[in-house]
Amino acid sequence: MKEGKTTQGSDLIDIVKRVISLDWLGIRVHNLGYVPRWVILLIDTLIVLFTALLTYWLIDGIGQSYVPQNFTFLALGLYVFFNVISFRIFRVYAGIIRHSSYIDAIKIFFSQISWFMLSLFVNGIFTVVFKVDKLFLTTGLLINFVFSFSTLFVYRILIKKIFDNYLTESKNRHLIKALIYGTDANAISVANALLSEVPARFKILGFLDKKSTNTSKRILDLPIILHYKKVPVHLRANGAEALIIADKALSKDEKMSIVDSCLEFNFKIYTVPLISDWEDSKEISKKVKNFQIQDLLERKPIVLDDDSISDQLKDKVVLITGAAGSIGSEIVWQVINFNPKQIIMIDQAESPLHQLRLELDKMKFSTIVSPIIADVRNQLMMEQIFEKFTPHVVYHTAAYKHVPLMEENPSQAILTNVLGTKIVADLADKYKSDKFVMVSTDKAVNPSNVMGASKRIAEKYVQSLHNKLQKENKGIYTKYITTRFGNVLGSNGSVVPLFTKQIEEGGPITITHPDIIRYFMTIPEACQLVLEAGSMGKGGEIYIFDMGKPVKIIDLAQKMIKLAGFVPEKDIKIKTIGLRPGEKLYEELLNDSAKTLPTHHEKIMIAQEPCEEFEITGVEIDSLISKAQTFDKEGVVVQMKKIVPEFLSMNSEFEALDIKH
Repeated sequence: MKEGKTTQGSDLIDIVKRVISLDWLGIRVHNLGYVPRWVILLIDTLIVLFTALLTYWLIDGIGQSYVPQNFTFLALGLYVFFNVISFRIFRVYAGIIRHSSYIDAIKIFFSQISWFMLSLFVNGIFTVVFKVDKLFLTTGLLINFVFSFSTLFVYRILIKKIFDNYLTESKNRHLIKALIYGTDANAISVANALLSEVPARFKILGFLDKKSTNTSKRILDLPIILHYKKVPVHLRANGAEALIIADKALSKDEKMSIVDSCLEFNFKIYTVPLISDWEDSKEISKKVKNFQIQDLLERKPIVLDDDSISDQLKDKVVLITGAAGSIGSEIVWQVINFNPKQIIMIDQAESPLHQLRLELDKMKFSTIVSPIIADVRNQLMMEQIFEKFTPHVVYHTAAYKHVPLMEENPSQAILTNVLGTKIVADLADKYKSDKFVMVSTDKAVNPSNVMGASKRIAEKYVQSLHNKLQKENKGIYTKYITTRFGNVLGSNGSVVPLFTKQIEEGGPITITHPDIIRYFMTIPEACQLVLEAGSMGKGGEIYIFDMGKPVKIIDLAQKMIKLAGFVPEKDIKIKTIGLRPGEKLYEELLNDSAKTLPTHHEKIMIAQEPCEEFEITGVEIDSLISKAQTFDKEGVVVQMKKIVPEFLSMNSEFEALDIKH
């Protein structure tokens, strides 16, 4: 008997589930995108009809009449007409029922107020014009209003709950169970967005907060958990797989400590930028992303002198070399925000330049954008470009920068990094550009490779040219400015894209040495500082940027593996392959003998580098270029060492030349 009752009970449950799921109508709710609007309008109309009948029976039960018997059909017709018109005006039927929100409640309220007011208006007409009793009993209208509003609203809430709790139950098995760190407005906005996200990614279990004293209270019907133990302990205790960091009050050190502790126990980490008041839930949910290695470098936001930069760029012609590269393209995007008259984008890489142009065209800026396929080493071509456009500001980012390749091809390093810079710098003077801003590298300091030495030589030429023009021209002349910074995350050739690719392929990650360290900066941050330095420069300066703390590459690799959800050395191996030719364990931003001067910007300093006479530097550089044009590999390196005495090669092929020199 017990077994029979159990069977009957389970059959009844199955029937109820089948009815709710609407499978018997051939409608697969799990796969249902939305119900047509006319269906929602029909359901709403049937509901208000039901509430009208309920009100009629209620009023009739106490001996009153909701509407006069001889006007029943007229009253019913007007009632339905007023409701349908109100539904259409306020588009009550337009929302997707399972995503109903307080906005839908407001629409329903005003639609019901509308028919209520129209009914009162009709009552007035009947009383004044037709000299008869009111068409609707006023008390009945008020009761009907309460019934209809409540039923329309509750029915939507019930549908929403069915979808959220029952029909999406199977999908929830695949959701990431997560705690949200923080209880401020930012964290609540994130939680609200994720709870209404479609398709859902997370099952939010609660809020974790170190300051909250309201652990007995709830937010969005979710518990508040006091952070008094290590974060992984709370995650494990609550059955969470991930942590979403949404507390904007967390310091960088606090955030890094939380991230490190979670990665140690293989919990997933997600982060979200600050939320703007005007952003809707869909935009907020898009911002929730995996914690990336770039987030480890998070520093205080850069405060730019927008007025100064705007004075330099607004309504001006700006020429950018290497415009299709990672740095050049970011400078293009940032410059265009200051509304220059025209941007000349020069690069010899056809496909990336074409792609950049397509992306810019989508944005419909008023600035004229002119992409030009050209090589900065081509004197005639560059001359034609300067003659045609006469740019006011030049950002020179074109360069060869891959250390191992330049060790094998020193002549090409000189022809691009030195000759190319010389051609563009000379033309900036000839065609009276206001400013020439060159992007250099920390590898130019005490260089140990051809690439770094070639950039140091380019710095020397630009600096000496400025001093020459300053002496010769007491009035207006081109201001030459150099900016020097370290590695940028995500740039072409950076270790981050390389490590990402190696992780995707299952490893191993290759590092050159377990003790190697590098300075890192994000691409947008570097380019913002380039614009700032360019606007503040008076000419002849070499600006260096605050790169923060150096990062150990092996630590970077381990964190990237953990952020990808793997275990270092178990899932993804780390392999040491040895230092490459010309590579050193650490990079510097200043010469040993150099000093720095502060600027008004806390992240920008001026390097006090010795500057040689242009006549001497020019002759030596011309000799270097001549050797490069004949591809005299040994002669090129010897001449480079003559121009840059601190150049001590880390390449065994060129070490003997140090002794000769």
